[in-house]
Amino acid sequence: MTTGDLSTLLVWGAATAFTIALIAFSTDLARIAERAQRRVPELATAGAGPARGARPATAVSGSEEQSAPGRSVRAEGIARSTTLLGLLMLFGGIVLRGIAAGRWPTANMYEFTIVGVFVAVLVLTVVQRRRIIAFVGVLVMGMAVLALVLALNAFFIQADQVQPALQSYWLIIHVGVAITATGIFTVAFAASVLQVLKSYREEAAAAAPAVTVGASGQPVPAPAGAAATRADRFRRVVSGRRFGWLEQVPGSRELEAMSFRLNAIAFVLWTLTLIGGAIWAEHAWGRYWGWDPKEVGTFVAWVVYAAYLHARTTRGWSGRRAAYFVFVGYAVVLANFTVVNLVVTGKHSYSGV
Repeated sequence: MTTGDLSTLLVWGAATAFTIALIAFSTDLARIAERAQRRVPELATAGAGPARGARPATAVSGSEEQSAPGRSVRAEGIARSTTLLGLLMLFGGIVLRGIAAGRWPTANMYEFTIVGVFVAVLVLTVVQRRRIIAFVGVLVMGMAVLALVLALNAFFIQADQVQPALQSYWLIIHVGVAITATGIFTVAFAASVLQVLKSYREEAAAAAPAVTVGASGQPVPAPAGAAATRADRFRRVVSGRRFGWLEQVPGSRELEAMSFRLNAIAFVLWTLTLIGGAIWAEHAWGRYWGWDPKEVGTFVAWVVYAAYLHARTTRGWSGRRAAYFVFVGYAVVLANFTVVNLVVTGKHSYSGV
């Protein structure tokens, strides 16, 4: 077995470990949801609720026992251990890939993907080092498993040397920073998705009794004649007991703050990616900017995230409006990695597939 084969085997092992972690996170989320479904009818019937001034138990702040009601300690333990195991195996696969190729392992889509997954899962581990947020774990791990399987089956190429234009220390600086930024953007995106869901449920709770929960645990329809917009309908769905697990996650403001901090860090790295790419382009091709599709895509993503940070910090945009910026920005980042590399021809078309 060659070093390259061993690297591939370790990546498959990491995908397997992350799959087990995904199942564990899903089990934990299901247990929390089941507990919440049992509590909603009780609270709706008895009119019970947290005491005024009391701090609600969440997956971040926790209760006095530092836990979210209904959580599965065993599932969380399995999720943590298999995530760490997968990180170690993936790190080993990346290192062996570099040894087999005789260079820094970030020169094609396969290597970009496995390193990006490593960064995203590492950031998730750091964010959840004290508290498990099951939904974020499910979303990030689901994307990680999908990305690894896609990389192994669609993007994989044999470890080898690269074309002369890529034989530079800028491969480590420029591409490495871009991968790190993408990994952080991924976790921030997951936090924003959860933020939007939580904000709808908080609005539904604040609007009671306009939106109430019946004894069956299902939201009671608004009176006839009330305006039923798409947002209203979605709010009623999220306020139902199927989404009762949202009561055990951090508040939307906490999630928005976490997403903002992560996006701010990633934006700085993405800015360095844009600047470093321009300098490398001048060294390799004799010009700083040539309207190459990859350059344009990177710049568009930078503009979207710059608009997000500007709107939130200086224009007072917050809540779901800010989260929608995150969705658009992350979609541009993914399109810049996949569509530009696979569909559009340019000087950055190095994927090898």
